[in-house]
Amino acid sequence: MADHIPLYPVRSAAAVAAVNRKRAAYYSAAGPGPGADRHSRYQLEDESAHLDEMPLMMSEEGFENDESDYHTLPRARITRRKRGIEWLVCGGWKFLCTSCCDWLIHVCQRKKELKARTVWLGYPEKCEEKHPRNAIKNQKYNVFTFIPGVLYEQFKFFLNLYFLVVSCSQFVPALKIGYLYTYWAPLGFVLAVTIMREAIDEFRRFQRDKEMNSQLYSKLTNQRIPSDMVFLRTSEKAGSCFIRTDQLDGETDWKLKVAVSCTQRLPALGDLFSINAYVYAQKPQLDIHSFEGTFTREDSDPPVHESLSIENTLWASTVVASGTVIGVVIYTGKETRSVMNTSNPKNKVGLLDLELNQLTKALFLALVALSAVMVTLQGFVGPWYRNLFRFLLLFSYIIPISLRVNLDMGKAAYGWMIMRDEHIPGTVVRTSTIPEELGRLVYLLTDKTGTLTQNEMVFKRLHLGTVSYGTDTMDEIQNHVIVSYSQTQSQASGNNASSTPPRKAQSSAPKVRKSVSSRIHEAVKAIALCHNVTPVYESRAGGTGETEYAEVDQDFSDENRTYQASSPDEVALVQWTESVGLTLVSRDLASMQLKTPSGQILTYHVLQVFPFTSENKRMGIVVRDESTAEITFYMKGADVAMSTIVQYNDWLEEECGNMAREGLRTLVVAKKSLTEEQYQDFESRYSQAKLSLHDRALKVAAVVESLEREMELLCLTGVEDQLQADVRPTLEMLRNAGIKIWMLTGDKLETATCIAKSSHLVSRTQDIHVFRPVTNRGEAHLELNAFRRKHDCALVISGDSLEVCLKYYEHEFVELACQCPAVVCCRCSPTQKAHIVKLLQQHTGRRTCAVGDGGNDVSMIQAADCGIGIEGKEGKQASLAADFSITQFKHIGRLLMVHGRNSYKRSAALGQFVMHRGLIISTMQAVFSSVFYFASVPLYQGFLMVGYATIYTMFPVFSLVLDQDVKPETALLYPELYKDLTKGRSLSFKTFLIWVLISIYQGGILMYGALVLFESEFVHVVAISFTALILTELLMVALTIRTWHWLMVVAEFLSLGCYLASLAFLNEYFGIGRVSFGAFLDVAFITTLTFLWKVSAITVVSCLPLYILKYLKRKLSPPSYSKLTS
Repeated sequence: MADHIPLYPVRSAAAVAAVNRKRAAYYSAAGPGPGADRHSRYQLEDESAHLDEMPLMMSEEGFENDESDYHTLPRARITRRKRGIEWLVCGGWKFLCTSCCDWLIHVCQRKKELKARTVWLGYPEKCEEKHPRNAIKNQKYNVFTFIPGVLYEQFKFFLNLYFLVVSCSQFVPALKIGYLYTYWAPLGFVLAVTIMREAIDEFRRFQRDKEMNSQLYSKLTNQRIPSDMVFLRTSEKAGSCFIRTDQLDGETDWKLKVAVSCTQRLPALGDLFSINAYVYAQKPQLDIHSFEGTFTREDSDPPVHESLSIENTLWASTVVASGTVIGVVIYTGKETRSVMNTSNPKNKVGLLDLELNQLTKALFLALVALSAVMVTLQGFVGPWYRNLFRFLLLFSYIIPISLRVNLDMGKAAYGWMIMRDEHIPGTVVRTSTIPEELGRLVYLLTDKTGTLTQNEMVFKRLHLGTVSYGTDTMDEIQNHVIVSYSQTQSQASGNNASSTPPRKAQSSAPKVRKSVSSRIHEAVKAIALCHNVTPVYESRAGGTGETEYAEVDQDFSDENRTYQASSPDEVALVQWTESVGLTLVSRDLASMQLKTPSGQILTYHVLQVFPFTSENKRMGIVVRDESTAEITFYMKGADVAMSTIVQYNDWLEEECGNMAREGLRTLVVAKKSLTEEQYQDFESRYSQAKLSLHDRALKVAAVVESLEREMELLCLTGVEDQLQADVRPTLEMLRNAGIKIWMLTGDKLETATCIAKSSHLVSRTQDIHVFRPVTNRGEAHLELNAFRRKHDCALVISGDSLEVCLKYYEHEFVELACQCPAVVCCRCSPTQKAHIVKLLQQHTGRRTCAVGDGGNDVSMIQAADCGIGIEGKEGKQASLAADFSITQFKHIGRLLMVHGRNSYKRSAALGQFVMHRGLIISTMQAVFSSVFYFASVPLYQGFLMVGYATIYTMFPVFSLVLDQDVKPETALLYPELYKDLTKGRSLSFKTFLIWVLISIYQGGILMYGALVLFESEFVHVVAISFTALILTELLMVALTIRTWHWLMVVAEFLSLGCYLASLAFLNEYFGIGRVSFGAFLDVAFITTLTFLWKVSAITVVSCLPLYILKYLKRKLSPPSYSKLTS
């Protein structure tokens, strides 16, 4: 194993010997298990690959530790870099704080210990323990935690915390500047908006949960099971039923569940309550594939004890697919398997919000620096620290409180636009705080069943070696079947229905090449017989109670028949044989009946069935034709399993490859005729093997293999799992947009690979590397090295192998997988899906999106930065837990390319413009203070400051949420434009610094211009500079806009109108400093030409250079999208 891999240079013979002794001890301790024979295999393999072996990033001391320490190595290597004070400063304090908070939460919400339980049938009073309510809960808060929780989420942001401190400082008389409402009104408004929005979101969640929790159940039939149960009784005569588990584990095939035999045998349904019995169940646990319990009936003689296993259980979120089911509830609410496999919802914060939070911290540093400069230039006169704090308050507009209000209102607007978009009907925005995330995604993790596929199988292709039939030529097959059965019928009637002459004729006939018609007849018959499908007829009796148990008059009409099987593939095959004329009408354990096109019933006795397993990849059946007494062994399976069993041919491998490239699931069908003697010999050996005590499975397999030789190849079938509408173009669009797509599914490896090809998740030219199953460190090491040598190929890996790789080589595996164009993880549990999402977030730091439609996808959706749920046939669990709910997978394209792009670009522009609005007025305040001997006196009075951030500029600034740089059609046509968004260039320190420079330039020009031009009428400085400021802001909005909307024009003129009206009515505010300065504004002065031309001159000087610069930039260095739109 791993000890033969040259991971590090040899230091000395002694050291190496010591290490080898340690390893030898470990391997011998491991015992002669499966690892022992692998040891030699890896040795051979590795000697050949000795030279090109690339060491995975392992430290030397790693291999001198014992196996138990291995999984800590990569992390130990990473965390060993920082120590002591350095660690504390570089984020250690954050770690300590979160650890303390987590501990407090853990203490407050200490979970009740899970215990095993005894449940009495019909005697609830005997159950002494309390169990959780059987309710779904998607809410984040309750009545008591709502206000504290929302306030914590708000003041966690530096911006809001800063404003809380500033507002509180106004209660100190020495620090008071202006009126209280100038600080508390905006803060109160922000909090009111936030609390209202959260309350609405929370109330909607509450309503959705209430709707789900108020559903009533009595007998379960074809509906979702509400809690974990033990299966007591069913209307099916066999005492078993099928359930669909795709919402629990993602597997598409149906599972057979068996009722407790003691209760199934009871004569009537009411007897369940009259017997004295109980179920003992183990304590609730995560594993959905295991269960241990017992069923005990005490009032029989002797008492009945029956062991219960996983096949006697019905887990919540699964669906009863056949018959009616009665069960006893053992786990409810939080203790059900499905809920234990989902994680708690977290509060999601967008990347844009985090970036803006960083920028506000930078602004705060600038604010402190500016105030310190002012106090220094003042010469530290008097109580300088009080002056410093007053300056901090004067310049507090550098950090705009309106930033959060504008962004939150913007988010609400984007959500409204998404829900109103007629191209993606039915889309619901459930988390209104993260629409910008849709424009920043790098990884998209999607479920398969129900998300990419419809989970509906359709028969597409029949290949007989020389001739191939597709969907358009099925009528030819139907004609051949009709002709061949009419011939056999006439032959049978001609021979007085005796079975011997036809057999004689057959054996004496020379071996000629069969006609196409007879080959089709044989193939269709084989497909109609070789399966595990049962036809079910709905009861026409409208009665209640036990009528289901009564024998129904069998109505063989086609519209009344449904097929049940553990695999949808098998149902598709039997439905196809029905469509070409050969119908399966009944089936029990001993026989099955087929109906020919003419209506004749053919009966076949089932002698043996060899079921399909994931190891043998094939299933077989031995039948005897009742009319001719012929015994035939039919077999169908995967091409890898069947190619060695069938007679030599030159077409099978090639055609399987062709069908796989089309995304079809292939099955090879073969047969072998047996004489009575051959079968009797086989049966005796088979029975003997089944009775053996040692190596029973091996002996049985050996006997069956003696039959599986030189079988006659009949045909190759191709079945397609129907993809959702427009999945291929959508995946192609996402790939062109630079988004890496990972498919995480609970389904089988072959199925997952097939869908990856047919959906074009993996392009036709790409190789697929199937990661071999690994169980220990050495195997994982070799397999990772083999994968490392591959370039530009998609990876397919199973959940078990993934677990092993992550245990020992987490960092290396994620690094390699992230380089792949596509990754497919099959056999994934719900918790594994969520774990993969978190790994990508930790290792890449990029934004992730999870898409799913079932209960098994909820954990993944909640763990991702952006969760999208698809509301489909399989219930609403995923769409309720998601941030965005859509009705079809194809809507993701528009959601990301159009709405994601617009939300991110608009919020980036809006955020920076609001900061610019605060910076420009702070610059003017700084110039004003410096001219007036560094006095800490406000330039504009209370109402002007509030008005400036609201009615005078709010509408035009907010109208930026209607701006768009690219038309939706262009964004969808050129998804490559999306790549630019993930680089985060719309909002970065570079763009932020450009806005800071613009603000300083404009603030300086406006203030100095006002002081220079208005030397004679100095008292009017406020009126003039403020008017120029408002005009500048309106012009800057016009400069920023890329696509005009009529509402933007309305907003510009409305704001200008509001300002002009206020000039007339609020004239006492337009003086310098306090009103007591006696500087009042006369309306006559505003209307003079002098006032107008001077204001216009200042405004032109502040704005014209920027317009010129913007024009030159568009000409010399146009953005990528402008080339497409011109």
